[in-house]
Amino acid sequence: MTSPLLRKNPPTRIQIPSTLDIQLTPPENQLCTLLNDCTLSLKQSKNINTSCRIAGGWVRDKLLHLQCNDIDIALSDIMGLSFAEHLATFANERGVGTGTISKIAQNPDQSKHLETATLKLGELNVDLVNLRSEEYAKESRIPTQVTFGTPLQDALRRDITINTLFFNIHSRKIEDFTGKGLDDLRNGIIRTPLPPRETFLDDPLRILRCIRFASRFGFGIVADIKDAALDPTIQNALVSKVARERIGEEVTKMMTGHDPLFSIQLIHDMSLHLPIFSAIPDEIKSSFLAPPAPEKTALVASLILHTLLKSVDEGIEDRLPNLHRFFFTAIKSDPSCISRLFLASLLTPFAGVTYLDKKEQSRCVINIVLRESLKLGTQYHFLDGIPLLFAAHRLLKDPHLNKKRFQHPTPRVAIGSLLRHKDIHNVHKGAHWTSSIFFALVQDLVQCYDLEENLFDFTHASIIIGNYNKFLEQIEQLGLAEVTELKPLMDGRELIRIIGATKPGPWTGNLLARISEWQIEHPRGTKEACIDWLLNEKRQGGIICEDGIISEPATKRVRTT
Repeated sequence: MTSPLLRKNPPTRIQIPSTLDIQLTPPENQLCTLLNDCTLSLKQSKNINTSCRIAGGWVRDKLLHLQCNDIDIALSDIMGLSFAEHLATFANERGVGTGTISKIAQNPDQSKHLETATLKLGELNVDLVNLRSEEYAKESRIPTQVTFGTPLQDALRRDITINTLFFNIHSRKIEDFTGKGLDDLRNGIIRTPLPPRETFLDDPLRILRCIRFASRFGFGIVADIKDAALDPTIQNALVSKVARERIGEEVTKMMTGHDPLFSIQLIHDMSLHLPIFSAIPDEIKSSFLAPPAPEKTALVASLILHTLLKSVDEGIEDRLPNLHRFFFTAIKSDPSCISRLFLASLLTPFAGVTYLDKKEQSRCVINIVLRESLKLGTQYHFLDGIPLLFAAHRLLKDPHLNKKRFQHPTPRVAIGSLLRHKDIHNVHKGAHWTSSIFFALVQDLVQCYDLEENLFDFTHASIIIGNYNKFLEQIEQLGLAEVTELKPLMDGRELIRIIGATKPGPWTGNLLARISEWQIEHPRGTKEACIDWLLNEKRQGGIICEDGIISEPATKRVRTT
């Protein structure tokens, strides 16, 4: 039976105004007037002929009535830095303050193929660069030749038609040199200005930009883009020609954007998972203890995540239990949590994949994938937080309450200690115990969904969700929701003094863990009461100190989870 729960719903499309025109704000109007007057002054005083057009994203966003304070000015017949110097002098003479002019040097790895000048005019950030035409070598996305170009040539070298539009500041008119940009904006279509194979061979990163803009606006992608993206030559070019930092930047924007699920669906449909995550060093690949799971599990996990996230507002499918309210604690309070969960879901094929390091110790590959394939750092707690989600799943997987770990020494101590585990709750790395449990549920539900047949095993899924709900209900009943906020009653130095030891040792951390357990068991216990307990334990032989080393009789040991 086809599942209504995990249908691939169409993306939410951005509302397109009935008429596509540009309404300038006062600062934008002032800028356009200043640019126009400056070009006239240059022509009269220095016989320099140039024209100014606002290009690309600002034009698109203004037509969609979206806010955009970054303005790219495309100049004819003059370099950006030279014009910026004239513009700053001209503006200052008319009492308009400008910020410091900065020069952004050529940096092809960051898609800066020409020297660019940037300055601030009022509240607007302005970049100035000349119109250009580009030619590419077969083996690189870096242009081998960049020259002054016409507006049409400049438009054709861009990634998609809705980014090729210009606003001529002299005529105050929109210019659509490809003849497709305005129509594609009206109709919600992502299309390349040139045939997509040519566009992608010149710069394969444009494949990911097509996906990102489609998911940002909820637009459809024309079939020939998908066909070109599936071409092995194009996929190989994405691997060989594009810096990993640039791939990571595009993926980050997808995950933090309007509809990360739609991005992941398109990555799946275009078979781009492997090219995106291909940069794992050969010596690590060769030591994999098991191969990655099928790439489709990335989409399955993402579909399940999307469905569960929607349930907080819309309720869940009738044949499944409602989720406990604790599932959504971190999601509601941490703006980066959802992005982190989606990127982690995209990495599901690597869940459980380990490799042997140089010391022959087994290591999880997730960290390597994030660092080497996407070159991501700790922004949004991707690099440090996502490996913890997978580590937490290994600890939390399918939490049946009759497991031994929830009975010894007491359910309160066992569960409280589990929630405080550094892989489950670590605020410095963006890990909250509720989001860790949420992700563990997503991972456990992956087995319930057959993507090809779009079949969902409601019976099995209900059992899994029920187990997690019971676990969270017990946390609630035991009053452990805030257990991760417990502050230590004493540090190691104070503990040594209280016990009467002469120096710290391996025992110190173990005894501090026992104190943490005592706090969990006695949430209102005072420091004085804890000290009395410690001294009583020592008197009864529960803590033995000899020459600064404390040991415990086997019958008295209390292990953390």
